[in-house]
Amino acid sequence: MDLVMHLLTIFSHPFRDRYPAAVMDSFHDPFMRAGHTIDVLDLHREQFDPRFTAEDHAHFWGGPVPPGIEEIHRRVEEADRLAFVFPVYWWSMPALMKGWIERVFTAGWAYQYGRGVEDRGRAPLHGLLPSTPTVLIGVGGSKQTTYEKYGYDDAMRTQLDVGIFAYCGINDVESHLIYDVEGDHNAPNREAALVQAHEIGRSFAASDRTTRHAKEEHLERRRTQGATVNFRPR
Repeated sequence: MDLVMHLLTIFSHPFRDRYPAAVMDSFHDPFMRAGHTIDVLDLHREQFDPRFTAEDHAHFWGGPVPPGIEEIHRRVEEADRLAFVFPVYWWSMPALMKGWIERVFTAGWAYQYGRGVEDRGRAPLHGLLPSTPTVLIGVGGSKQTTYEKYGYDDAMRTQLDVGIFAYCGINDVESHLIYDVEGDHNAPNREAALVQAHEIGRSFAASDRTTRHAKEEHLERRRTQGATVNFRPR
């Protein structure tokens, strides 16, 4: 018998009756059918303040954790799986979600240099978070060919999968982009993407899911791309 898992989904969209929420619901469906528990941290509904305050700055330099952040730390720590579902704004996650990471992924909890603040900038980095399986689902309006032409997809994986999550110790990360869903003419794409989100959820909830290695996969992809670019036929 499979163990019951607890999923924490961080969601950033001002409405729960629009398409990004439908994507989240489709992703959640396999978890619900399997009897797993889900905690939705809806950043708009919970009125999370994404501003990096004076208290956050003081904590960065060794002061106390700002009010409300430790409670969110506990919600993250209780999760067996993490998910981030968001519309793509300017080829990244929304500012509200980025601000959540800036305030919640704190020094001394998510990462640390050497023994602490005094070693920042001169001692090696240590990611402190366990590599909890994490999935990112970005809902985009542009076509897949646009992402690939300009490398937006790879840029997002660089800054998010590697630059944030693997940096803090969460190396088991998979990213998915849903493309070209805006406008009445793209209704078939939206329907197909709900099926895609359901399949992502089914795979992500599986007890025999294959562990990902985001940083190593990213570096290998860059090496492969570099070899292709540098290749000159004789």
